[in-house]
Amino acid sequence: MSSTVLERYQQLAARAEALRQQAAAQYRVQIQVGSATCEHAAGSQVVYEEFRKHIAASGRPDIRLHRTGCTGRCSREPIVSVIMPNSLPVKYQQVDRELVHQIFTTHIMEGRPLLEHILDGPVESIARYELLCCQSERCQEFLRQIWGPNPGAYLKERGIPSQQARATLASCFGACAISETPTTAHVIVRPDKVLYRLRTKEDLDEVLDKHIGKGEIVKRLLVPGKTVGRKFLELYGDVAFFNRQTRVALRHNGIVDPTRIDDYFHYRGFEALATVLNRKDPQWVIQQVSRSKLRGRGGAGYPTGTKWQAAASSKERVRYLICNADEGDPGAFMDRGMLESDPFNVIEGMIIGAFGIGAHQGFVYIRAEYPLAIERVENAIAQCREWGLLGQDILGSGFDFDIEIRLGAGAFVCGEETALIHSIEGQRGQPRVRPPYPTEVGLWGKPTVINNVETFANITAIINYGPDWFARVGSERSGGTKVFALAGKVRHTGLVEVPIGTTLRDIVFQIGGGMPEGREFKAVQTGGPAGGCIPASMLDLPVDFDTLVRAGSIMGSGGMIVLDDSDCMVDIAKYFMQFSFDESCGKCTPCREGTKRMLEILERITGGQGTFQDLERLERLARLVKKSSLCGLGRAAPNPILSTLQHFREEYAAHVVDRRCPAKKCVALIQYVIDPEKCVGCTVCAKNCPAVCITGARREPHLIDQPRCVKCGRCFEVCRFNAVLKL
Repeated sequence: MSSTVLERYQQLAARAEALRQQAAAQYRVQIQVGSATCEHAAGSQVVYEEFRKHIAASGRPDIRLHRTGCTGRCSREPIVSVIMPNSLPVKYQQVDRELVHQIFTTHIMEGRPLLEHILDGPVESIARYELLCCQSERCQEFLRQIWGPNPGAYLKERGIPSQQARATLASCFGACAISETPTTAHVIVRPDKVLYRLRTKEDLDEVLDKHIGKGEIVKRLLVPGKTVGRKFLELYGDVAFFNRQTRVALRHNGIVDPTRIDDYFHYRGFEALATVLNRKDPQWVIQQVSRSKLRGRGGAGYPTGTKWQAAASSKERVRYLICNADEGDPGAFMDRGMLESDPFNVIEGMIIGAFGIGAHQGFVYIRAEYPLAIERVENAIAQCREWGLLGQDILGSGFDFDIEIRLGAGAFVCGEETALIHSIEGQRGQPRVRPPYPTEVGLWGKPTVINNVETFANITAIINYGPDWFARVGSERSGGTKVFALAGKVRHTGLVEVPIGTTLRDIVFQIGGGMPEGREFKAVQTGGPAGGCIPASMLDLPVDFDTLVRAGSIMGSGGMIVLDDSDCMVDIAKYFMQFSFDESCGKCTPCREGTKRMLEILERITGGQGTFQDLERLERLARLVKKSSLCGLGRAAPNPILSTLQHFREEYAAHVVDRRCPAKKCVALIQYVIDPEKCVGCTVCAKNCPAVCITGARREPHLIDQPRCVKCGRCFEVCRFNAVLKL
């Protein structure tokens, strides 16, 4: 039986590689276009079609047009990559129909990249080689010993011109998992896709002399095998937003074609599943997950191995596995990104999980507002069935497992396990009292394991690269990485994956690029409506499940909204309380009534009618709702209020005492006036005022009739002389 599993896997892998080579053998140039919901919204489908027309018109049979998923670099989409032999891959940002023509005629046909349109450019030139230097905790100290404090300066010292090579610091390559000693440094040489392990300064000089100088690969220093995230860095490693991340769950995003199972096989697809089924030991799977210190990425951070063990220990033989893809946090799109860009990885993780707990039926519970994700998961499931990776006797192992999709209607409360189970059963999505927990009594009364998309996306990496490596990447109590949807007042928004324990400062300023010009960092809101706001004074806080709870917030599914000095923290708390009130299922009184009353108090405060007694009532009520609500939604709903009261109480005081909003955000507490010394009487403000409340003769100072002013701010926006003041 054991040999049958590996033989069948190898046959499928060979079949997949043959299909892939057959499709790619004739091509010399590859044009890669992102294909996901955000990319489509930015125009990637038009871009793809325009490239197709140019290729057809050129008559060149050696150009391949390749779809991938989303890289997560939201504010620069559509992103197009051009890959040509013996050249560094070139990525273009915000590509439109006109830019397609320029890329094709100038870069593809003439070999001259458009430097002014390069992702995160413009750049002055593109080097022949790039050396990506691992700066993980294990590599960076030894890296300094052999490179010195500045790798770029060392290249210059060695007489290597910038046109020949450049050095870039990057995140972990995962090479330490197969390294026996920490006294090494790892370097990827792009575009040759070569990974070196350096143990001495002489090793480095040999690479520079032979590989960079003469184009000869130094075989004795090569790192064998495949390392996690390496393929991603080989393509995107020159972009600071990407090379400072450690991609595990997102390692295939922007690389693999999410619609083709043969493409997934090429990147170690289903190798982890074959390893697991070949061992025929479900307990070994659970032990690996437990050793990895993987905690559920859906919000609560419960140890995944512990949950799986609880279900596997049940005397009941019928068990179920559910993937929770009901992503409901405002601004969060991590699950959608993974399902649209790498659905086979999630499915493989589910099959492994099902084998570990002894389940033969699984469900993907996904919100109906994700049509492209649904389409790609359906396609992936169908291909897995066709290739014998779902259904009966998977890979000849004797293990049966299949997956069905269930659509959610978008209720936020259905992210809670028991409410989700009720929804799948056809009941109203409302939580129930726990215990018993779903691992004891779950779907249709049977033991059920529920994990979210990101949790399953990590399973294959744990099996392929080892649980000890995965545990070492994260913090003491939490292994691995975490994916965040970085949004708000930050230069670089998008999906960010970093080791657990990375500081907020590194995420916001190193990867996110910091604040837009002229603004100051104020806070970061994590965990969505159930999370809290962390102030600037805590920027060096390591992002971990436990540290965030102590700071008054939670990890949540991974929403991270950056706030600057133009944001009112009372208004932010009101926004999230409005959301929680709207999404409350109404089953328990503390949540149903408490969220409504807290919202009413916040509306009074932002409306200029608040008192100190309101602050006392608000805090007391928030703590009551937190303690007495039935489910996690109600218990976490007060977090935005409690955290802002803790860290920004002076803003609440300004609202109720001074009747003033320090951020000038709350409409009832702001006022627009015209400075007579600056006003030149151009009448532009009066012409644009919808309330017709601005008077004054031409070339004379104007006046705003305050009782009639609706505080729309239009006069403030159109004044060219800064004469309209916002107070």
